[in-house]
Amino acid sequence: MTGADTTPPPHARGYEGFGGRIGRTAADSIPSWPSTASPASDAPNIVVVLIDDMGYSDIGPFGSEIETPTLDRLAAQGVRLTNYHTTPLCSPSRAALLTGVNPHRAGYGFVANADPGYPGLRLELGDDILTLPEILRESGYATYAVGKWHLVRDANLAPGRSRDSWPTQRGFDRYYGSLEGLNSFYYPNQLISDNSVVDVDEYPENYYLTDDLTDKAVSYIKDLRAHDAEKPFFLYFAHVAMHGPLQAKPEDQAKYRGRYNEGWDRIRESRFAAQLAAGLFPEGTRQAPRNSEPGFDVPEWDSLTSEQQSRFARYMEVYAGMVDSVDQSVGRIVETLEELGELDNTIIVFTSDNGGTAEGGSDGTRSYFAQFAHVQDPEWVGDVPHDESLIGGPQLGVHYPRGWGQTSNTPFRFYKGQSFAGGVRVPFVLSWPAGIKPAAADNGIRDQFAYVTDLTPTLLDLAGIDVPTVRHGLPAKEFDGVSAAHVLHSPVAPSSHTEQYTEMTGNRGYYKDGWKLLALAPDNIDEPDWQLFDVTADPTELNNLAAQYPDKVRELADAWDNSAWANTVFPLLGNGVGAVRRPEEQALSRPVRILAGTPTLERYRSTRLIAFRDFDITVELSGYQGGDSGVLVAHGDPQGGYILYVEDGHLHLGYNAFGDYRSIDTGPLAVGSTRIDVAVRVAPRLRWNLDVSVDGVPAGYLRDQVQLVGMAPWTGISVGVDARGPVSWDLHGRRGSFRYSGALRAVTYTPGTVQVPARHIESIEREAEYAAD
Repeated sequence: MTGADTTPPPHARGYEGFGGRIGRTAADSIPSWPSTASPASDAPNIVVVLIDDMGYSDIGPFGSEIETPTLDRLAAQGVRLTNYHTTPLCSPSRAALLTGVNPHRAGYGFVANADPGYPGLRLELGDDILTLPEILRESGYATYAVGKWHLVRDANLAPGRSRDSWPTQRGFDRYYGSLEGLNSFYYPNQLISDNSVVDVDEYPENYYLTDDLTDKAVSYIKDLRAHDAEKPFFLYFAHVAMHGPLQAKPEDQAKYRGRYNEGWDRIRESRFAAQLAAGLFPEGTRQAPRNSEPGFDVPEWDSLTSEQQSRFARYMEVYAGMVDSVDQSVGRIVETLEELGELDNTIIVFTSDNGGTAEGGSDGTRSYFAQFAHVQDPEWVGDVPHDESLIGGPQLGVHYPRGWGQTSNTPFRFYKGQSFAGGVRVPFVLSWPAGIKPAAADNGIRDQFAYVTDLTPTLLDLAGIDVPTVRHGLPAKEFDGVSAAHVLHSPVAPSSHTEQYTEMTGNRGYYKDGWKLLALAPDNIDEPDWQLFDVTADPTELNNLAAQYPDKVRELADAWDNSAWANTVFPLLGNGVGAVRRPEEQALSRPVRILAGTPTLERYRSTRLIAFRDFDITVELSGYQGGDSGVLVAHGDPQGGYILYVEDGHLHLGYNAFGDYRSIDTGPLAVGSTRIDVAVRVAPRLRWNLDVSVDGVPAGYLRDQVQLVGMAPWTGISVGVDARGPVSWDLHGRRGSFRYSGALRAVTYTPGTVQVPARHIESIEREAEYAAD
C-alpha cells in the first residue's frame, strides 16, 4: 500500500504567510493554524504584591508588632531580602519594578503629576520600553493588575486623552483600580475597569477599597481557572495602602486600641530588638537616633503633652489596622491558590515602593490635602486639634506625625523622598515552595545588595523566560537590573548588582561595593554636601566618613555624575520639578458647559477650572417647580469641596474646607426660576468669597472660605448629583447622593484669570505633586 497522495491538485496555490495548502475546494486544501505561545508545563504563577509608603519594619518578618500571620508564613517558607532598595518615590519605583530599567531612563525621574519637558521626566512609558506583563503575556501568561497604577500623567486621565501608558496598553489583560497616586479608602474619586471609568454615584454600605481590590483579584484568578486549568498567570497587586489619607475599618482599628500608648521611642526599640534577634542585621549594628534635622525632626515621646500622646497614638492604631488589612488581603490570595492546589508553584513577592513618609508633618494632620497648602499660615484650615474619635474614618483624611514615619523605617534615618536608607530600603519577601527551598540554617535571610530594577529580570529568570529585544518594531531598551535568582538560592552567592545611582528632587546617592555616597537636596541644587558611609559595617548610615576618605568621595561623586548623564537624570530641577506644565494644558481651563447626565468629570480636569482663580458657575433650569429637590452641582467629597442643592424648597450652598463644613440657606427658590449663579472670587490670604444669585437677584453669600488647592477637591464635578463622595456629611446621611428630581439642563463653568501670586502657586503645587506619590 502506498502513502497518501501529496501531489498538489490542479490550480493549488499558496497564500503568503500561510503554512498550509490552498486548492479550489476544502477537499483539495490542507489547513494550518498559527502557533501560539506555550509556556512550560511547570511554569510558575507569579504574584507581586506592592505596598505604598510602607517602611522597613512594618510587617512581622521585619520586626513589627502588627499582626501579619500570612506574611509570617510566606517568609518562614521563603526568603527575605534584607538589603533590598527602591527609589525614594512611587512612580519611579513602579516604572523600575515593571521594566527593569532605571527610573530616569524609563522616563520617571519624578511622580506622574508633573510635565517639565525633559527626557528623564517624560512620565509616560516609551514605545521602546518593555514591561514585565508584556513579556509574560507574549510567553503565554494571563496577566492581571489591580490597585494603584500611577504611571499615567494626570493630564492623560480624562476621556479623549492618550491611553498609551494605561495598564491594558502595557501588557495586562485586565485591570481594576486607581490610576492616581492615592485615593480614599471609603470614597475613591475614580476607579477604572480595564479602559473605562467605573461610573458610580454611591459606593455600597461598608465599602472599603482594599476589600474591593482583593475581591477583584480573587475573581480574576477564579475566572481564569474556570476557563483554563493550566495557563499560568501574573497578578500585579499594587495596594493603595499605606498611602495617606489613613483610613481603616473599625474592626481593624479596634484590634490595636491602646497598643501605641507607649509611644514611638519604645516601639522603635522593640522593633529593632526583634530585627536583631531575627538576624536581619549583623552584631554591633546601632539603631539611628530620632531624626533631628530641621523639617525632619522627631521629638522625644515623653516630651509630648497627654493630649498629643493620645491623638498621636490614635493615628498609629489606624495605620496598624491598615497593615493588618493588607495581610488579610494577601491571605485571601493565598487561600485561593491553596484551594486550587497551586500555592507551591506560585512565586509570591511582597515588597514596598519606598520608605515610610513624613507627609503628616510634626503633629499629624486632619486633612492630608490641606497639609501641603498652608502657605505660611499654620491656622490656614484650623488643622489641629480635631475630633479624635473620627481619626481613621471616612469623614477625615488624616495622616500620622512623622515620628511614626521614622518608626516605620526602623532602624534607619529619614523618610520617603530622601536617598538615605529610611527612604529607599524596604522589606522584601519571596515565597516559591516548588522552586526555592532555603536551608533551615540560613533562615531564608539574604543580605546581598539588590535594587528594584532587579525584580523583572529575576522573575523572568526563575520562570525560564527569554527577554525580547524588540517592542513594536523598535529596539527595546536593555535592562539595567540583573537577576538575583542565584542569591535567592544561596545565602553566600555574591550580588551581581554592585553599583547604583539614586536621584529624586535633588536628593542623590551612589552605591558601590558596600560604599554609599549620599546627599540631601541642597539649596543650591548642584552643590551637594556629600556624606560617605561604609554600609557593610554601618548599615544604618551613622558614621560619616567623607572627611576621612576624600578620594573615595571624589570617586563615587564622579561615578554618580557619569551615571546621571547616562540615565538622563539631568537637568536637575530639585523641588521645582512639578511647577511646569506643557502649554497645551491651558485648554483645560477654558469655559465648559456640562449637560445634565454627564458622568463625573475627572479630578485633574475639574481642578483646572477653579484652581487659584476667580470662576463662575451657572445652573440652567427649565423652570423650577415646587417639590423639585436634589443636588444641582457638587465638586469634591469629605476631604474638601462645595455643593449647591435644593431641599424642602430652599436653595443651599455648602462649602467643605478640607473637612470643615459650612453652609447657607438662601431661602425659598421661586417657582419658575431658570438660572442660578455662584460667583467665586479670590480674596486675601488664599481665600474665596462666594455669592449666590437667582435669576440675577442676590440670594446669599459665604465669605472668607479657604481655597481648595493642591489636589483638592479630590472628586471631580458632578451635575445633578453628589457622586462618589459626599461634600456634606449630614446631607448625605439624610439623602444619599441626592439626585436632582427636576428639569436641570446644564451647568456652565467660566474660569477667570489666575489671581494668586506665582510664588504661592509654585509652592503649593510642588508640595501637592510630591504628596501625590
